[in-house]
Amino acid sequence: METKVDTTITWKIKSFSSLQSASVYSDQFVVGGCIWRLRVYPKGNNKAGYLSLYLDVPNKESLPIGWRRHAKLSLSLVNQFSGKLSLLKDTQHWFDQKVPDWGYSQMITLAELNNKRGFLMNEELIVVAKIEVLEVVGNLDVSEEYSPVMKTIDVNGFQVLRSQEESVKSLFERHLNIASKFRPKNSYLKTAYMNVLLSLTQTICQSPQELSNDDLSDAGAALAYLREAGFELDWLEKKLDEVKEKKKKEEACLARIQEIDEQLQPFKKTYLDLEAQIDKEKEELLAARAPLSLNDDNVV
Repeated sequence: METKVDTTITWKIKSFSSLQSASVYSDQFVVGGCIWRLRVYPKGNNKAGYLSLYLDVPNKESLPIGWRRHAKLSLSLVNQFSGKLSLLKDTQHWFDQKVPDWGYSQMITLAELNNKRGFLMNEELIVVAKIEVLEVVGNLDVSEEYSPVMKTIDVNGFQVLRSQEESVKSLFERHLNIASKFRPKNSYLKTAYMNVLLSLTQTICQSPQELSNDDLSDAGAALAYLREAGFELDWLEKKLDEVKEKKKKEEACLARIQEIDEQLQPFKKTYLDLEAQIDKEKEELLAARAPLSLNDDNVV
């Protein structure tokens, strides 16, 4: 059975550095009537010091004897900061019962991944896979009407996740010229820029209590990076300035509260001492008010 269907899948892995499992899977998705999933080894698949990334057939045990599927795939890690499309790797592979997954054991060194070059932002790693099913031997797994939860859709020329659709549409509705001078044309690169923009808006909407000065510095760098690419972001710069001002006021308030609290410490001690004296006096008062009993031994 021959088919040629290609789909771009975006997988956002949150809290990446906190992952404890040897490997983690994406949700399952369908391309060309076949069920697939992505698999990443955060600390390498028998390759210490590397991140490993694969495309995998998850339902291989339930497939009939002799099943095969031929797919062309490209796997990449999105650089969310530098704007460079890096680590894009292409290959073709016949998936079958003996070899049900295929990918790269040395996708990227962990040193390069963690050196703040943009692959990890807010502890989030973004994997993009483009899969084209060339031929299927045997029956299709599911109907083509199956809707993959991670499939990207187009919003004003940007490929975004369905979960991001409303946020991106809202940006374009409220700021009509936001991308009128945006220069990059590559779809992967455009996706990377949009993810940075969405992350930046989420950062600015956080409480100043949740943001460090390093976070605000990174936000300023991200804003400059987006403006360099052609985004019109004067409105966002004003919001960032407001957040920075609120952060300064928060720090000033905390400093004054600490100063006042230190001044109160001697008075708090005096207050506690007086409270203890009052409690002692109350005990003696109760004893003094207690009536005598004729049955007491010391009563004649």
